[in-house]
Amino acid sequence: FDCITPRISAMELNASPKIIEKMEYRYLGSSGLKVSVLSLGGWVTFGGQVSPEVTLRCMQIAFDNGINYFDTAEVYAGGKSEIDMGNAIKKLGWKRSDYVISTKIFWGGKGPNDRGLSRKHIVEGLNASLKRLGLDYVDIVYAHRPDPDTPMQEIVRAFDFLINQGKAFYWGTSEWSAQLITEAIGTANQLGLIPPLAEQ
Repeated sequence: FDCITPRISAMELNASPKIIEKMEYRYLGSSGLKVSVLSLGGWVTFGGQVSPEVTLRCMQIAFDNGINYFDTAEVYAGGKSEIDMGNAIKKLGWKRSDYVISTKIFWGGKGPNDRGLSRKHIVEGLNASLKRLGLDYVDIVYAHRPDPDTPMQEIVRAFDFLINQGKAFYWGTSEWSAQLITEAIGTANQLGLIPPLAEQ
């Protein structure tokens, strides 16, 4: 569908095209969280190649066609993807219970502790993402890449901490090997912590 339009009138905003007759929803991993089989991600375009207005239009069309899962990351457009998506959600007035949003942590900035999966960056990175999104919590926070320089126990403890703090409901991995995912799950189970739920 075409959501790349330079100007959007109020009439157009209230007339999203119906493209998908009936969206299918599935449980995410072993959780009770239902997500649409299609999601909308903010990589490349949102916050960079298109205007905030176009971001809003794309998100509205997706939502009106049953997509309830939206994904972004701290690194997308240097954080502007999160800002534009968060502003769109606010303007559209969606109920928080009606959508699922995730972000990813790894590349946050140029400082020595602004990247990777140290406990410091995982916690501070998500706090910064929440501020940009204008949200109190995300549904899922992902480890955007594996970090061979940080002990697995530290990584798992940090994500478990975020969930216990109410900053996220679930955590997952992105572009991790099966071996590393197995190690993370084993570490979590051994320590009585929350294991990763999904791989992106």
